[in-house]
Amino acid sequence: MTDARDTPGAGRATDGDSLAGHLDVIRRLLAQQRADAAIVTHGPDVAWAVGFTGSNGVLVVTETAAHLVTDGRYRTQADEEVRGALVHVTQDALPAFVGANGLLGAARRVVVQGDHLTVSALARVEAACPDAAFVAVEAWLAPTRAAKSEAEIAAVGRAQALTCQILESVYPLVRAGTTEHEIAAELVVRHLRAGCSAMSFEPIVASGARGALPHARPSDKRIEPGDLVVIDVGGVLGGVCSDLTRTVAVGEPGDRPRRAYAAVRDAQRAAIAEVRAGVSGAHLDAVARDVLDRAGLAEFFSHSLGHGVGSEVHEWPRLSGQVEHILPAGATVTVEPGVYVPGQFGIRIEDVVAVREDGAVNLTPLSTGLLVLG
Repeated sequence: MTDARDTPGAGRATDGDSLAGHLDVIRRLLAQQRADAAIVTHGPDVAWAVGFTGSNGVLVVTETAAHLVTDGRYRTQADEEVRGALVHVTQDALPAFVGANGLLGAARRVVVQGDHLTVSALARVEAACPDAAFVAVEAWLAPTRAAKSEAEIAAVGRAQALTCQILESVYPLVRAGTTEHEIAAELVVRHLRAGCSAMSFEPIVASGARGALPHARPSDKRIEPGDLVVIDVGGVLGGVCSDLTRTVAVGEPGDRPRRAYAAVRDAQRAAIAEVRAGVSGAHLDAVARDVLDRAGLAEFFSHSLGHGVGSEVHEWPRLSGQVEHILPAGATVTVEPGVYVPGQFGIRIEDVVAVREDGAVNLTPLSTGLLVLG
């Protein structure tokens, strides 16, 4: 059973004005690939292109048409959100519907998102369109989406500012005797009460030696005097993610943790000072790593420097020595150096900054100085 109709509604996370031209951008990218159609299956890319934020949607873009295929759960939502595409509601598997109902038209070369389309789904489309050649690409729309509009940058800034306010409000609870779980739960509740639709990720609260686990899950461990506590948290506000990390001390942490904290802070400042459009993420990672190396701590920096953040908490570009992503103007990225000394302590400081032609604008209104609580 299918139903197709034009949907003039307004998108929730992306309004009609901000969507204007996004389908044209996709068509220009198709021309660069010498292709005449695309099947977009990555949800955030679908939302960016036509405004649909449901969890099950496939967008087909040809030279002259656009089709959004979803299931019956999202009939009303599609009416309200989708711009610029004909909506099809079906009980069938979405990729199979695309091929069986001729949504690719006469396309002979079709771009698919190889990093977001399963092998089995692609096989169903290929079987229904035996005359078309399918070209798998990765991170196809990522650089385009990364170059955000001023409105999109402002939305990231609002989400980041809210998380800063909430973390500050939770600081009085970070004291000896409180468990990591109790702090994490309070962070979640306060984000949801403040209007967030969800958390960007499960909060990280790691104290003492557990702070040396970069992605530690909150535990029943109680904070002890002298502990450093790593808190990494973010919420989804208006469809946009925040991402913030601060490390605080509960009581006097000692000389070595203080020196390590100062080195991490210096590494972050040095990297942010180098942020501008046209710089590679690998260069920024190297800048931060060099500061930590001079402090004798580089061996304890076990992850890359940062990543893009927006409608997803981890987006392109990466700030990493493993890739050569070039930062575009308008990108919003995290800068989060860390030091993790096994069995002793961990430190991470994370801000979100906006990339400009001439530098960075920090969207994180919260001090990075070492805060000693209790």
